[in-house]
Amino acid sequence: MSLSIRNQLPATVVSVTPGEAMATVQGRLAGGQVVTAAVTMSAVQELGIGEGSEVTALAKATEVALATGEVSGLSIRNRFPGTVSRLTLGAAMATVVIDIGGGQELTAAITQNAAAELGLAEGSRVTALIKSTEVSLATV
Repeated sequence: MSLSIRNQLPATVVSVTPGEAMATVQGRLAGGQVVTAAVTMSAVQELGIGEGSEVTALAKATEVALATGEVSGLSIRNRFPGTVSRLTLGAAMATVVIDIGGGQELTAAITQNAAAELGLAEGSRVTALIKSTEVSLATV
C-alpha cells in the first residue's frame, strides 16, 4: 500500500498503555527518539500491537508544528529536535524538511508567513512538534 502521508517513521514498540477506549503506544525510532501515538484499543488489538512490535508511525505534514526556541509547558508528547535540511517556499505555504537524526526526516507544511517569522533557513535548529492524537500506526 502506498500512502500520501509524508512522515512515515519505522519504530519498535517499547510500551502500550491501555485505557477504556484509547491506548498510548510508544515506539523507539532508529535515532533513539521515542514517538507516542494515541490510538483506539480496537486498533491495538486488530493490528496486534504489543511490546516489540514493528510499526510505522504516520503523521501528515500539516500536523507538524515547528518551534525555534526552548519548548516547555506544552502537553504535546512528540518533540523532535533537528536541523532544517530543505526549505521550499511557495506562494502561501512552506515545506520544511527536518533531519531528526538516525537517518530519519520529518516534513512540516507551514505557512510562508510562519516560516518567515521563525527565520527558517537550511541549517536552522528547530523542534518538530506532533500531538500524539495526530500520529497513526501501521503494521506490515
